[in-house]
Parts: sequence; structure tokens; C-alpha cells
Amino acid sequence: MKDKTVDFGASEKFGAHLFRVEIPAATSATIRIVEDYGYRGLENGIPRGEERVILARGVWSAIADSARREFNDRLKAARIPVGRWHVGTNLVDRLLGRELCVLAWAAETANADQCAVISSKWAALRPEERWWLYAMTVAEAGLPEDTQRGWRRALFLALSDGEKPPAGRKRRRPTENDLFSLPLFEMNN
Repeated sequence: MKDKTVDFGASEKFGAHLFRVEIPAATSATIRIVEDYGYRGLENGIPRGEERVILARGVWSAIADSARREFNDRLKAARIPVGRWHVGTNLVDRLLGRELCVLAWAAETANADQCAVISSKWAALRPEERWWLYAMTVAEAGLPEDTQRGWRRALFLALSDGEKPPAGRKRRRPTENDLFSLPLFEMNN
């Protein structure tokens, strides 16, 4: 039997490792993405949550729809209820949260035109490529104040370099069946 999920594939069980996207009601307030280690963090002496990125509202508005579409397409394919961004705390599965951090890190210093290119290039990456980029980035520059360091800067340069593809023309990689057997979609009791 699958666990119940909330928002973007996050387990409803208390103490699960997940990400929180905190969206305040004030339109000028910043959006915070926090990695919540759940019980595992407390057992290993790690703080319960670690802030990964702080985004200006304009940047969040430019990338949020791309992330929602990508995540919901994958959740639908796995027959998991889809999510939507809302004011307050949004819970995101730990693997999807890592992917969201890669997108947010690449876009955090971008302008509106660059955000469109970044979103497009991010969507063209495979999930496992995003996970690898997350691991490399968080090891060196995974805290909010590290915006211009190492892999954070490299993500911006790599994903913002180019032009937005013409409207109505999407280049997507073919679906790979083995992606749906990854831990994100296995919910054991």
C-alpha cells in the first residue's frame, strides 16, 4: 500500500525527509526553500532543517510554473496526486525538492529573460542529472548566502547561456520507464 502524499509527492508521515517551500502572503516577501531532514536529522545530530535558497518573489514567479508542470507530469505518470503552489508551507518530496533547488539556484540572480531560458534548460535535464547537480552544489555552496560561489555560479552560467526556444515548440526527452521505479515512487509502510 502506498503512503498518502501531500502537495508535491511528500509523504504525509510525520518525520519524513522532505523539502518545504515557504510562500508568504505578502507579494514583496521572499520565498524560502528549506530541506527538512525529519527524524533522520535528529538521530544523526544534524539540525532538523537547513535553508537552501531564498528567492525574490519575481524570480519565484518566473520559475514556479515550470517546476509545477514538470513535477505534476511525473506524479501523474506514477499515479500520485498532483500538487499546486499555494501561500503558506508547500511540502515537496525530497528528490523533487533537490531538483527544485537546482532550478532555484540557477535562477536566483537571473532577470526575467534569463529565467525563461533557465527554466527551459532545466526541464530538458533528466531527474538523475538534476540530483547529481544538487549533490555537487550542496557540498560546496548549499547555503542561502553562497549565491556567487562555485557550483551555484556554475549553474547560473550553464543554464542561462542561450536563447529561449520559440513559443509552442517544446523539446522533451522521451519518457524512460525505469525512472518510475526510483525511490520517489516507492512508498512502503
